[in-house]
Amino acid sequence: MERIKFAKTNHDFVSTLNKRVNEYFNTNNIARHGNGQMVIKTIFMFLLYFVPYSLILTGTVTSVIGLMSMVVLMALGLAGIGLSVMHDANHGAYTKNTHVNNFIGYSLNLVGANAFNWKVQHNVLHHSYTNVHEEDEDISPRGALRLTPHSDWKKMHKYQFIYAWFLYGLMTIVWLFYKDFSRLYKYQRNGMVKAQKASVAKEWSILLGTKLFYIGYAFVLPLLVTPLLWWQILIGLVAMHYIAGFILAIIFQPAHVIEGTEFPLPDETRTLENNWAVHQLMTTTNFGNKSKWFSWYVGGLNFQIEHHLFPNVCHVHYNKIASIVKSTAHEFGLPYKSSRTFFNALAGHARLLKQLGAKPTIV
Repeated sequence: MERIKFAKTNHDFVSTLNKRVNEYFNTNNIARHGNGQMVIKTIFMFLLYFVPYSLILTGTVTSVIGLMSMVVLMALGLAGIGLSVMHDANHGAYTKNTHVNNFIGYSLNLVGANAFNWKVQHNVLHHSYTNVHEEDEDISPRGALRLTPHSDWKKMHKYQFIYAWFLYGLMTIVWLFYKDFSRLYKYQRNGMVKAQKASVAKEWSILLGTKLFYIGYAFVLPLLVTPLLWWQILIGLVAMHYIAGFILAIIFQPAHVIEGTEFPLPDETRTLENNWAVHQLMTTTNFGNKSKWFSWYVGGLNFQIEHHLFPNVCHVHYNKIASIVKSTAHEFGLPYKSSRTFFNALAGHARLLKQLGAKPTIV
């Protein structure tokens, strides 16, 4: 099927915005990529994940409460690596060195997922066709969840505003054991692997190899060198992924699946109403931009508008260019959607879940 096209409109907005953002970096002699702050954050997130793991492995921590604390810290580290490290690297925003970006991007494989699949689903599909039904896999039909008004409705969806929160914790567990395999198979069949100029054999080798490596150090090694029983290790592993998955889900979901956002459909010529940049403004929402510590931990993903308009800019710069984006959008009569706090955004997400869960009225 022919790919979806964007309307050729609002050229002045796009050129003006790009000019102003470029002027900010040039005038202040700042690179668009990461800086020392980014390196410190990277070290911190990896330590937050691997130091508790080492304390468990060496038997330094043995009490139930201590082990539970280590699991929570590892979960925070795992989510932090995903939000603040691999995300920028896999967008090519961590550094101007492509090889370093690729290397750091594989930190996603290190914690159990797959960088190639993530790049296709996130960079190619989600960022290109945000909130477009049957194009953006982030809102694709998921059985128990209805995340777009264009998906089929089921009776169970009536209660999704309640049970969705419990399902969100399964995100990384599903990636680890199922989604990565099914996605790579799908991308192999539909030509996405070839379109990315990647080798099918190589990507399957990397996926299988890194999955085995992860299971090896996360489950088998603790089983061999600690007195913990297999079921105790399994409980800890599942708990860590459940906490990390929940954190990741509640950060990503309010950015696009929130009350007031749009879910545009293409016309009969498979053309969307707006150009790509305006489309991002219509389908994206910021939240909690006043909190520095929150922005630091979530890798600037609460500045989701800036991230979608400038995905190749490192997140450490989003808070500085946000005022430029906002004022330019308003100057051209375009929306700049933002929730004052993170909890306001979660409430808006819950309200939309409830609206999407209501049985559609047949006109």
